[in-house]
Amino acid sequence: MPAGKCVAITKESAPLDGLTAQRLFQAKTQTEISIFKMAEVSKSSVTQAIISEDEQGQRLDNFLLKICKGVPKSHIYRIVRSGEIRVNSKRAGVSYRLQNGDILRIPPIRIARREEEIVAGAEIKVTLPIVYEDEALLVVDKPSGIAVHGGSGVSFGVIEALRRQRPQAHFLELAHRLDRETSGILLVGKKRSALTALHDMFREGGQAGRGRGVDKRYLVLVKGRWMDQLRNVKLPLHKYLLESGERRVRVSDEGKASHTVFRLLARWEQFSLLEAELKSGRTHQIRVHLAHLGFPIAGDEKYGDFTLNKSLPRAGLKRMFLHAWKMHLPHPISGLVMALEAPMPEALESFLKLLSTIETQDYGQKI
Repeated sequence: MPAGKCVAITKESAPLDGLTAQRLFQAKTQTEISIFKMAEVSKSSVTQAIISEDEQGQRLDNFLLKICKGVPKSHIYRIVRSGEIRVNSKRAGVSYRLQNGDILRIPPIRIARREEEIVAGAEIKVTLPIVYEDEALLVVDKPSGIAVHGGSGVSFGVIEALRRQRPQAHFLELAHRLDRETSGILLVGKKRSALTALHDMFREGGQAGRGRGVDKRYLVLVKGRWMDQLRNVKLPLHKYLLESGERRVRVSDEGKASHTVFRLLARWEQFSLLEAELKSGRTHQIRVHLAHLGFPIAGDEKYGDFTLNKSLPRAGLKRMFLHAWKMHLPHPISGLVMALEAPMPEALESFLKLLSTIETQDYGQKI
């Protein structure tokens, strides 16, 4: 069967179990089925998906979220935990890693397919500069304001736009994530083997100096006068939910170990430009570490100085000043060291130039 296809068996055509009198959904009935594209999970009959070699290794929940666009994550988790999703006729947990040849039984699911999603994808795809590309991976300079993938109230993201832009691509999957408000380097795997290797590297954290892991550097403008040329920040981070269901992160002893290295690049009367090196990759790590230390990121709507943020658009800064600037890592296939760089976006550079005309710069290379 071609990769990226699903097969559907209606309950009426499936054979009966002699003991339970229930319908069976087995591979042997595939001669009687019709073929659907992966995204076309049926809303009226059971769908059966056969996992290909390129799809193996994915978590069950991630695979289902990909093929069931428009279905809430909570619903996906519910039907998995209730046993409505079956893998090789057995129950499976959401964290199960799919294997080549696995047969998934997916119940009827109503999927939202909105025309505006197609329009959104067409608009996004023309604004995705490619930093680097080969047969194994794709490196995008992600603009601020665009989610890396659909979900949580966002119908379309970078990965969906890339798939629409490259319909002939057999495999495109995110290797890591960036916050919607953050711009810069974003890696996409074009092969399952490359994606798995990249995931392993990101789990290693900032260990590139020892020949593994990924060295990630960000540019960030904060409120306040940062005095240390080099500062290691090791503060545990804990994720929690607001009453609205929105995710937040705070420094807490019950959180996970987190390590960021900050280097001072430039300083003005009320602002400082820093380089942030991630030694771990926790959610909102740079943003929360800085806010906790009393140096909120300019334009950060979640953890920033809200009074300051209201004045920044009038000065030309209409986004959060956080940019994934540089990345060093071994190539996931060849092992050769890659040095990737996404220049500072024009909007951020223009704000720094304006800042230098308003305030005196007393540290760093003149902007």
